[in-house]
Amino acid sequence: MSPDSHELASLAADLSVTAIGVAQVGPTPTWAAYQEWLAHGYAGDMDYLARPDAVTRRADPRNILPETRTVLVIAASYAGAPPPALPPLHGRVSRYAWGADYHAWLLRDLETLVQRLIAVHGPFPYRCYVDTGPILERAWAQAAGLGWSGKNANLIHPRLGSYLFLGVALLGLELEPMPLPALPDCGTCTRCLDACHSGALVAPGVLDARRCIAYLTVEHRGAIPPDLRPLIGDRVFGCDTCQEVCPWNRQALALYSHASPPPTATLDLPALLTMSEADFRTRFRHTPVWRAAWRGLARNAAVVLGNRHDPAARDVLAQAAAIHPDALIREHAAWALTH
Repeated sequence: MSPDSHELASLAADLSVTAIGVAQVGPTPTWAAYQEWLAHGYAGDMDYLARPDAVTRRADPRNILPETRTVLVIAASYAGAPPPALPPLHGRVSRYAWGADYHAWLLRDLETLVQRLIAVHGPFPYRCYVDTGPILERAWAQAAGLGWSGKNANLIHPRLGSYLFLGVALLGLELEPMPLPALPDCGTCTRCLDACHSGALVAPGVLDARRCIAYLTVEHRGAIPPDLRPLIGDRVFGCDTCQEVCPWNRQALALYSHASPPPTATLDLPALLTMSEADFRTRFRHTPVWRAAWRGLARNAAVVLGNRHDPAARDVLAQAAAIHPDALIREHAAWALTH
């Protein structure tokens, strides 16, 4: 007998999973929209998204695992405490990076869930991914009934909002389809579109990564275009603006309204600007901040110090502009001094 939603919920009860869904395998939903997104160049310099082999595999999960019969999707909420007041000479960190690297712990929980299915139903082939494989996670989460694609290009769950980590398992096991809930949508709300001051949301649900603060401070590896640097504001890693203004996040965040944010919600900018690459590896290796890389984080710190206009930052910026070993950092520190 194939497992049903009750069995899946039971098997995942002690894991970090806050929502779970399944979808029958087939061509990837929203595939045409993804191809159009790539064609417009909206992926920026994330060339791995447009690699021909990866594009082919994203078209249909069976191009990854031919035996796939079901796509299992899990979600874990990272809604938490309100953002803290920003101390002097500090920059803000996107909420998803306040804790340990979700790629590791969510993948571990997803693998555990699949192994529990195997223990009950016998062996079957599978593949598990958490943001590291050629899978359009949000498309499959929507197909599995976990939410809808919002105008901010995030998956929105009607109860959990959009602060969600997603994991996808391709299973060579037939899972009983779950009844798809009747989902709302964003309606006439345009708060995220209006709040995105860098103009990255070029249309409802369409993100131009090249203008996105999250992309520029996390994924982008080169110089940040000078006209976009002031728009980064005080964000040293990531950006939550389009989620902070979303009404669908109120319910999830209300549960933590009196909680205190962790100290990792902000970062000391002079420390980042002067940090050695070895110290960066030691401090951030097991956190999402690792994704920005040493030079990217130092670059971001210089930009935010320039945007904050604090005279106390001039000495560290001048030193970085003069003697930092990386030319990219020297250029951004020099810009910050004259901004």
